[in-house]
Amino acid sequence: MAVIDKTRQRSDQAEPGVQRTRPPGANWSGRYRRVAVAVDYLSMLTAGLVAYVLRFPGVPHDSTEPYIAFTVLLPLAWLLTLALSRAYQPRYVGVGYEEFHRVLRSGFVLIATVAIIAYATKTEVARGYVVMALPFGTFLNLLARYRLRKWLHKRRWNGECMRRVVAVGHRAAVADLIQLLRQKAYHGMDIVAVCLPPMLASGDDAVREVEGVPVLGEFGDAAAVVGQVGADSVAVLSCPEMDGVALRRLAWQIERDDVELVVAPALMDVAGPRISIRPVSGLPLLHVEHPELEGGRKVLKGLVDRSGALAGLLALSPLLALVALVIKATSPGPVMFRQTRVGREGREFTVFKFRTMVVDAEHRRSELLEDNEGDGVLFKIRADPRITRVGRVLRRYSLDELPQLINVLRGDMSLVGPRPPLPDEVARYGDDVYRRLVVKPGLTGLWQVSGRSDLTWEESVRLDLRYVDNWSLAMDLQIMWKTGSAVVRGSGAY
Repeated sequence: MAVIDKTRQRSDQAEPGVQRTRPPGANWSGRYRRVAVAVDYLSMLTAGLVAYVLRFPGVPHDSTEPYIAFTVLLPLAWLLTLALSRAYQPRYVGVGYEEFHRVLRSGFVLIATVAIIAYATKTEVARGYVVMALPFGTFLNLLARYRLRKWLHKRRWNGECMRRVVAVGHRAAVADLIQLLRQKAYHGMDIVAVCLPPMLASGDDAVREVEGVPVLGEFGDAAAVVGQVGADSVAVLSCPEMDGVALRRLAWQIERDDVELVVAPALMDVAGPRISIRPVSGLPLLHVEHPELEGGRKVLKGLVDRSGALAGLLALSPLLALVALVIKATSPGPVMFRQTRVGREGREFTVFKFRTMVVDAEHRRSELLEDNEGDGVLFKIRADPRITRVGRVLRRYSLDELPQLINVLRGDMSLVGPRPPLPDEVARYGDDVYRRLVVKPGLTGLWQVSGRSDLTWEESVRLDLRYVDNWSLAMDLQIMWKTGSAVVRGSGAY
């Protein structure tokens, strides 16, 4: 009977007895999805109209009437395909590549569906119209979703369109999460309340706040705190107190208000493709695959690197020549700067860069040690007096690094990878940091698109190790895409 009474008590707590306080603007997710639907509709409608005009120029006639109807119905079929692919689910809004993946997959599905229906019904279809309308519509939709996401990210940097989160865990883990989400506001998660273990959340020595966020209860109060602050999500961090039973009870308590439950495992910086859940005797086990550092993917990456470097050198040759002339005309000394760096498996190589400093810069480095703003093993000065006027411009837009395409073509470097370190930096590496050297260093990388010289030593190492353990060709393409905007902004480069 005692067990039944406790169960009923928990069930009573799960009843919607706590009135959730919804702050102004809390329904932004629904509005965003409605805008996304409108954007999706207009993208495919535009593609259909363009394909019709190009394929059937002139005055409409009887043979083109079916395509007029198809152009009108195509956007509706597109919305249905996106909905079946779950492209409108709130968890995919604004974060991660999954949103784009589902749009792209919907394009393939719709093209295949049209082809199968036409073949099964023996319907004659103007292939030119289909080939133009569906792929072009998918491309337009991807571009429109990208711009919509950038608009959302801009709003989030201003503190708008955020999901209100209650964090449950130990103080140190919660503090790390709060700092991370503040640095990456585009994720759209704002921690508004914290629940700590009982000994820290109650009593005379209770912790009243964590990183400025109030502590409103202990682990068992999480559901009530959600109602109190009008939260959208509960983030449970890895801790022994929140075991499977406790998590299940918390999920029961918050499911009535459609509050999202996210659980952060003890695994840090491990990407989704390496993680899978495999049930064993009813127990879900989280399996972590080893990173693929050898094999066919490595060979393909090498081919992409060399072909991309060759294409880049040919396409950028006029710009490279212009930069070389400007350096030669404005500063005495050689145009190119050569320096020894450490590559894959500790092998040293000579890196090529456009010279951005005075000729005796290395000799003057010892005079500037007191002005070093770097931490750990890095040496960096924001207003380095050794940099020339032209050099500052080259560094701001990373033009000085373009000659490293020669290193990529020679096989010393990759287009994407960890930052190429100096030998004296490697000499001071800890055991874990040596893992950066199991892959080739890169012309760009996560460090380039995440802050560049503004990063601390710890952040730089963490990003490089994340890349090493999770690299893929898709990830490389994503980094190269983001590198363009990072270079145009010029932030963090000095």
